[in-house]
Amino acid sequence: MDTKKLYKYAWFLAIFTITYNILEGLVSIVFGIDNESLTLLGFGIDSFIEVLSGIGIAHMIIRIRKNPDSGKDSFERTALRITGTSFYILTLGLVISSAYNIWTVHKPITTTWGIVISVVSILIMLFLVYWKRRVGDQLNSQAILADAECTKVCIYMSIVLLISSVIYEVFNIPYIDSIGALGLAYYSFIEGRECFEKAVKDKYCSCSH
Repeated sequence: MDTKKLYKYAWFLAIFTITYNILEGLVSIVFGIDNESLTLLGFGIDSFIEVLSGIGIAHMIIRIRKNPDSGKDSFERTALRITGTSFYILTLGLVISSAYNIWTVHKPITTTWGIVISVVSILIMLFLVYWKRRVGDQLNSQAILADAECTKVCIYMSIVLLISSVIYEVFNIPYIDSIGALGLAYYSFIEGRECFEKAVKDKYCSCSH
């Protein structure tokens, strides 16, 4: 496959990621609220923050297609700061909400949708990681390879949602949904920190969590 087609494929993957995260976010928030699951709600909000990140990635692909040796521009750095701030806000919200739910012994109505959504998310994200790596390798693009590595964080968050949802559905443990939300808060904080590091440096990603 020639370079032009590879960049088109990279662009398609970026747009697919954005579209999927919008749909995932909408479904997760609706069922998170309806089922009173903080972990699922937080997962949905994270998906919308990932849309902001995805827009920056799509812009990056256009930039490196025109000039593979170019560095981050002001749009990308601003997008990273906005995304990082959003992750930090989500982290704070999840920590406070988790503490409140633990204090009040709040339990979700059900976490069945958390199981369904997390399984779908894991499969989709594995697909994206594989193809982003393949395109990145063929283009010898560190930027695209770094994006593939950072996509793995989404898999980790999906696993947190899956584990907490399954444990609650099987054992009905009161605090497990709040603990799951704290797990999401951890990864949200990591992603926020990573965004600010990338905004001030020329590196792309060091998502080795």
